[in-house]
Amino acid sequence: MEREFYEVRWHGRGGQGVVTSSELLALAALKEGKHVYHAPEFGPERRGAPVRAYTRIGNVPLELHSGIYEPDIVVVIDPSMQNEPFIFAGLKKNGTLVINAKTPSEKVLENVKNLGLNLWIVDAYKIAMEVFGRPFYNTPMLGALVKASNIVNLDSVLSAVSERFSKDSKIAQLNVLAIKRAYEEVKKYE
Repeated sequence: MEREFYEVRWHGRGGQGVVTSSELLALAALKEGKHVYHAPEFGPERRGAPVRAYTRIGNVPLELHSGIYEPDIVVVIDPSMQNEPFIFAGLKKNGTLVINAKTPSEKVLENVKNLGLNLWIVDAYKIAMEVFGRPFYNTPMLGALVKASNIVNLDSVLSAVSERFSKDSKIAQLNVLAIKRAYEEVKKYE
């Protein structure tokens, strides 16, 4: 982490753990002595409705406590959302986009080219089904983000996850495994 702060915007649907992923990233950064801001954004929507969460991580105290409208990094947890225009809204030129997909869509590739983005892809669905037996994409996407961005160390994330899920060691172990798998399997799209 070289800059004063980084801003991450998470996209997914209600019930997919978007807010939990943002929180876990913030907890990992706190473990490293960094300053953080984490917040969800959702209304009265139901499970399955679009949800956003924000994580701001800095080496200096953060004075900005608001949504993130010009993120350095966007993480798209839900694979059906990769073509939604709002995921690209405000994403900084040369920013990073991390998506849950086997392959990127033509629309994603077009936006990546036009905005000069760094695109990282991981099949979080496959990892989630193999690890959990259910489509829990959020922690695999957290592992992919850590590899793609280097904002925090993997060990800090694993420690935060183990503490957050300490009441159920099996759930903690599965989430750690999913994060490690995604960290290893995420690829930068060239």
